[in-house]
Amino acid sequence: MSQDQTLSGEEISALMSEARDGGPGGESASAGPARAFSLGGDAGRTMAAIPALDRLGERMVKRLRDVIEPFARAKPRVETLPAEVRAFGDWRAEQSEFVSLSLYSFRPLKGAILLRIEPEFVSRLVDAFYGGNGTAPSRRAREFTPTEESLLGRLAEAVIGALAEVWQEIVPVRPQLKGRETNVGFADLAGADEAVAITRFEVAPWTGPGSGIEILYPVAALRAVEPELAARSHDEAGARSGDWRQRLGAAVGEVRIEARTVLARPELSLSELMQLREGDVIPVSLTKLVPLIVAGRRVALGSVGERDGKAALKIEKMESRRFGQ
Repeated sequence: MSQDQTLSGEEISALMSEARDGGPGGESASAGPARAFSLGGDAGRTMAAIPALDRLGERMVKRLRDVIEPFARAKPRVETLPAEVRAFGDWRAEQSEFVSLSLYSFRPLKGAILLRIEPEFVSRLVDAFYGGNGTAPSRRAREFTPTEESLLGRLAEAVIGALAEVWQEIVPVRPQLKGRETNVGFADLAGADEAVAITRFEVAPWTGPGSGIEILYPVAALRAVEPELAARSHDEAGARSGDWRQRLGAAVGEVRIEARTVLARPELSLSELMQLREGDVIPVSLTKLVPLIVAGRRVALGSVGERDGKAALKIEKMESRRFGQ
């Protein structure tokens, strides 16, 4: 057993029970029927790579739009759901008798990954591709037509190709088709008790509810690249935080605020103000330095001059209490 692999509570209980019973060949009055147990399995470990799978799913959304649009003849709406980890047997029990399953090797991941596409979605894509409006079939078929088989092969290759491009950011992968099935009982991805990570996409090129596309990874296969997945997830979190701060700072820096200066403050009586006429002269005394005022706060002192034919203010002294502090 490798040093970085820990035993779950259930595994420890199994070992302690075996010790109390006197070993594998021992007997106990309360012993029940023996059951199989996989020591050193993944039951007690969490998947630190799940956040990275969610990031990959988010990146796949745009690529799936580009992949499906030529088939659907319409811009599809694509959404990704959070990745989840389940027993493969539980997932398999929920599948219908007829479904599109494509098994791909995905080196350097061990084993394979599974692409699931709903048959009705394939039929609707064929209808739209050949000039229809993506109408759902009137009855549920038990097998694909040759036309559907052809389109399905092209669609699956395009989806897996897009997935491989997304994975290049984590680790270079080489997908290769191992086989296609329509019966989930022949989908040899993992044992019934083994955990799989599932990424699901809801695709809706037309009005109405969307169709599901799922990608399944055996958790045991992801373990081999989990450090890269986890590191990438952490890097992206930090990059997004830094990028957010940078964009916020840039946006704030573009905010326009009013700055003004006061050359003089002459005083007039109310009667003098009422008697003002065009051509009257009001005497003022200019100080050597005039203030620069922003939002009612003096931020600097400067001298009035001229530059490029325009009146200008030369900053001579900054106030000790800067604006915004």
